[in-house]
Amino acid sequence: MLKIIIPTALLIPSSLLLNHNTMFLIMTTYSMLLALLSLTLFNHPLLLKINNATPYFSTDTTSAPLIILSCWLLPLMILASQNHLKTEPLNRKRVFLMTLTTLQTTLILTFSTSDLILFYILFETTLIPTLIIITRWGAQAERLNAGLYFLFYTLASSLPLLIALLYLNNKYLNTSMELFFIKQPELTPNPSNQVFWLACLLTFLVKLPLYGLHLWLPKAHVEAPIAGSMALAAILLKLGGYGLIRISPILTPHPPALMLPIIVLALWGILMTSSICLRQTDLKALIAYSSVSHMGLVASAIILQTPWGLTGALTLMIAHGLTSSALFSLANTNYERTHTRTLLLVRGLQLALPLMSTWWLLINLTNMAMPPSINLVGELSIITALFNWSSPTIIITGVGTLITATYSLYMFLMTQRGMMSTQFNILPPTHTREHLLLILHLLPLGLLIIKPTLISGLFA
Repeated sequence: MLKIIIPTALLIPSSLLLNHNTMFLIMTTYSMLLALLSLTLFNHPLLLKINNATPYFSTDTTSAPLIILSCWLLPLMILASQNHLKTEPLNRKRVFLMTLTTLQTTLILTFSTSDLILFYILFETTLIPTLIIITRWGAQAERLNAGLYFLFYTLASSLPLLIALLYLNNKYLNTSMELFFIKQPELTPNPSNQVFWLACLLTFLVKLPLYGLHLWLPKAHVEAPIAGSMALAAILLKLGGYGLIRISPILTPHPPALMLPIIVLALWGILMTSSICLRQTDLKALIAYSSVSHMGLVASAIILQTPWGLTGALTLMIAHGLTSSALFSLANTNYERTHTRTLLLVRGLQLALPLMSTWWLLINLTNMAMPPSINLVGELSIITALFNWSSPTIIITGVGTLITATYSLYMFLMTQRGMMSTQFNILPPTHTREHLLLILHLLPLGLLIIKPTLISGLFA
């Protein structure tokens, strides 16, 4: 564990001290080596599947896939940002890389901590570098407004969690996730404990986000630079799901009066956000709303607290992390050439960039969970768990899957087919860097089809 945390932390001073000619090359290579090294976390030799690094940091089958996903995405974010930073002065490039590596270090620490109060502190710390990336390197003037939305939604929802954790510490004299998992404390069914249950879950439901608490997400995605969008979609949304998985064992039994509305809202959100995707004109906003739709499935599965639901949730979180990050990378390659994200203006790009069109097709098919993709494994597990809980949910999840397929095809056809605008007749060709970036997204998605149990958390 420490062999990943310490070298990642050392990337922070490296970004400030490296020679400017080889800075990007060394940072990308070094972070890729760390990503490959992190794959050793898949090996869990112990019976309980928990590897303790210190009394406060440990990895298990739930946190290991998310730590590996975080490590894997750092070199991809650096690769994707190279063209964006080309015109920036050297000092700003260094600060950008330092901010990215700081975010990476805090994310790894957040996923590996086994103490709830330390988890809360690190969870809030990830907010700072993300906010800097959005507000400093965003494309338009609205980025400050988007940053404020992101900041206040996260802070306002996390204060009840802090009070709840202090109450837990006062009552049980510890906040260790492992001890709570062994003891399994039970909530007595009274109104104050229902408020406690909601306080613990609210911050994670905003981070996921649950439909109705999602307004910060499209704003943040649209204004963020490519690295910010990739980090938000692939890792920061998964913090919400991971937090729900970690805190749910403490909150048994789940009060049905609160549990039912949240599941209904999550399922309704799948239909609503998928429908919003069908009428989006902004490419990045479309991908952002599709993330809310997928996270609705994850939220409902985790609240159910069944082995199949948790397995499906963790699988879909990893699969969606790679897929949505790849979609934002594709949107960025289009934006860098055409300087617009409006779907009506950018059409027929298959003629100009034929190989990029292949990546669009493959990633859109993965996004709509076509067999044999790993996304299908996650979605089927969740749909089965929801069907076992209540059979009418099959109608909502079925319609949601249908609309997902519709907007994925709509996105592909709008960007790739049709008559190309005359103003885009001369477009720069695609670079090897961009193809490498997309291969590194699709490679793990393809390899995980062979062995999905690596990321399923072994709940089932």
